[in-house]
Amino acid sequence: MQPQSTPTYDQNVGSLTSLLFTIRLLLLGLFSIFIINHLTLRHSTISSLNYNPFQTMSKFLLWVLMLLPFLPLSSSSHSEAIEALLSRLATKRAAPSVQESAAKAVLQRLLPTHLDSFQFEIVSKDVCGGKSCFWISNYNVSSKNGPEIMIKGTTAVEIASGLHWYIKYWCGAHVSWDKTGSIQIASIPKPGSLPLVKDEGVLIQRPVPWNYYQNVVTSSYSYVWWDWERWEKEIDWMALQGVNLPLAFNGQEAIWQKVFMDFNISKKDLNGFFGGPAFLAWARMGNLHGWGGPLSQNWLDEQLVLQKQILCRMLELGMTPVLPSFSGNVPEALKKIFPSANITRLGEWNTVDNNTRWCCTYLLDASDPLFIQIGKAFIRQQIKEYGDVTDIYNCDTFNENSPPTNDPAYISSLGAAIYKAMSQGDKDSVWLMQGWLFYSDSGFWKPPQMKALLHSVPFGKMVVLDLFADAKPIWRTSSQFYGTPYIWCMLHNFGGNIEMYGILDAVSSGPVDARISKNSTMVGVGMCMEGIEQNPVAYELMSEMAFRSEKVQLVEWLKTYSYRRYGKAVHHVEAAWEILYRTIYNCTDGIADHNTDFMVNFPDWDPSLNPSSDISKEQHIIQKILTQTGRRKILFQETSSDLPQSHLWYSTHEVVNALRLFLDAGNELSKSSTYRYDLVDLTRQVLSKLGNQVYLDAVIAFRQKDAKNFHLHSQKFVQLVKDIDTLLASDDNFLLGTWLESAKKLAVNPREMEQYEWNARTQLTMWFYVTKTNQSKLHDYANKFWSGLLENYYLPRASMYFSYLAKALTENKNFKLEEWRREWISYSNKWQAGKELYPVRAKGDTLAISRALYEKYFN
Repeated sequence: MQPQSTPTYDQNVGSLTSLLFTIRLLLLGLFSIFIINHLTLRHSTISSLNYNPFQTMSKFLLWVLMLLPFLPLSSSSHSEAIEALLSRLATKRAAPSVQESAAKAVLQRLLPTHLDSFQFEIVSKDVCGGKSCFWISNYNVSSKNGPEIMIKGTTAVEIASGLHWYIKYWCGAHVSWDKTGSIQIASIPKPGSLPLVKDEGVLIQRPVPWNYYQNVVTSSYSYVWWDWERWEKEIDWMALQGVNLPLAFNGQEAIWQKVFMDFNISKKDLNGFFGGPAFLAWARMGNLHGWGGPLSQNWLDEQLVLQKQILCRMLELGMTPVLPSFSGNVPEALKKIFPSANITRLGEWNTVDNNTRWCCTYLLDASDPLFIQIGKAFIRQQIKEYGDVTDIYNCDTFNENSPPTNDPAYISSLGAAIYKAMSQGDKDSVWLMQGWLFYSDSGFWKPPQMKALLHSVPFGKMVVLDLFADAKPIWRTSSQFYGTPYIWCMLHNFGGNIEMYGILDAVSSGPVDARISKNSTMVGVGMCMEGIEQNPVAYELMSEMAFRSEKVQLVEWLKTYSYRRYGKAVHHVEAAWEILYRTIYNCTDGIADHNTDFMVNFPDWDPSLNPSSDISKEQHIIQKILTQTGRRKILFQETSSDLPQSHLWYSTHEVVNALRLFLDAGNELSKSSTYRYDLVDLTRQVLSKLGNQVYLDAVIAFRQKDAKNFHLHSQKFVQLVKDIDTLLASDDNFLLGTWLESAKKLAVNPREMEQYEWNARTQLTMWFYVTKTNQSKLHDYANKFWSGLLENYYLPRASMYFSYLAKALTENKNFKLEEWRREWISYSNKWQAGKELYPVRAKGDTLAISRALYEKYFN
């Protein structure tokens, strides 16, 4: 069960870096030959041809010196560069005694009854063979009242990870987010009876230095309404999962306010620059401005206080926080104050009518001297507020915004200027960049452009997040990011959507394959989901890869996962997880999973168009048969490409069988909160996929002018929405009210309360702005399966739509798409501005409801 220690990533740096190091030596050699030739020819007739060897030599030397910092280093130099960075970052951590106390506090919050059962100690890397590690051993075998287990670690994060590893693999316990069922610790023996480990204990080393956490948009999709109490739980979770490189983005608007005011920009000027609380991530990236705002001074001040609490706890645990840096996005007022500055306006971003009121942010060119001044001021203001807490800074200048030209020289100059701004604020700064742009805008970022950006800073001063490596790994197609250190990341989730999904095989093998590959420059693993609190199995496995050097045997691992998650071994759920592993958690189609189920991402189209592609009744029967074997998606692609497509990558029939097995285990597991969460999630998944087929059945009936079957299928779809809402209402973790109340809780006056609730409702629904007859291009991007949202938002939408279709059938007229849009958008606007209350406590018996729905739809 236990992973073994492994070689560090730098031992895999091979022939490519050696070759490039040889090139560097050749350049030096050429320079030496030049000197010799010059000395030989100094008295020759060449000197009479106005040849100035000293000028030529100086130019050549200048080029050599400019090239040297950017050439990849040898294997040993590569290692030395990263080790030097790690050593420097280690000096910013809290003292060992502080870290030990912080780890003890994590234990107290997790297992207060076992506070005296564990002894913690910070040790040097020398104890761990020169790497970061945790070491679990027996403390005093004869002790019945004092410590039983000793856990040593290179930081408090490693100690917490060791604690988590011990209670998982020796005590059968489980830790997940509160909103995914929380913890299962009933299986842990009482103090004085903890299981012993063998011999000298178990030493687990990190195969790569870093375990990164968060996406730049997670702060908006998941964390936006959190207070310190919730943040404390999350940081505990990070430590237990081994996260040592977390993003720390809270409070940056308060820093920007202070910086911009020093450049004569007023608070009023910033009202149209900062986004609202639920849209700050995209305002920070320059995708939008002002949407959902303005931010109150209370928000700015409170978020800064919260950020200081977050950073303090991260440092106490030995984490290295990643802070933001300047990417070039500036308020419009700066253009007026500095009219000669090179400030341009970005192109449109997901607008419906190219309206620049909310989009098209102003961008200060990185080549402008003002860029360096602002970037430097921002870094230094953070250091002034927080202290010298890190050297790693995130910057994503070109996230979903392409540079004005694809000229590699220009791109290189931009990258160099961005880094210069960082380094003038912090001389030891390292640029952490999301690699999303290389996937999302691959048409622009060809090898010359990628190399220009990646090589625009000295080696070791940039680390790239291979953000979508679980499905679309860039390291494979870019020669290891052309020698740049990178972190293998699992993106997994978009928009905080709730859908059971994963690629467990890729998570188990991907980081290992990348690390042991030829010329590997991999320096970490990471979790970069857009939203958290879903699919706990995927995140537990990904977290373990920070400490695993070999591929996980997933069938066996899932069996133990099931035991840990529910607190006992139950054959039915073990069999169910085997099915889920080869179906839901085996998405190999390469499609980025963004929940497109029609209930929560309703198609905005006119089904009466393209009548020539109507499907015959015979073909419809064939579709129904193939649907039962999980082949619906393939058939529709072949015969009915004009119908909406939801993402389906597995046999629905098999997953219905998995649900039946889950229900069969209900009598044994119904008291388990983790079981109830999974049961709701699986039942929801099965019914939602059924809903996709029912919707298409209704559309096909409409096209065939079959009013009877249209009514049957449309009403069945409506009933499914109602039934799923009832199911979700039976579990505290699937309630709209929790999200809305957490938003209002942060407000200090009625105006803020109204604004925050509008932000919370809008992000889930229309997301961005609309016109009277055009929904936002981002509508339903952040859709959720939450009780209250289904019944009061998704259900009215579907009902209105089907009502217009029914009217078209009855009157034998065309479907009035624009009229439906007008009525629906008007309803949505009112709902987004609404103040009706939604429950924050569950009602109903989850097991009984799930069993009834299974009998209703699948028996």
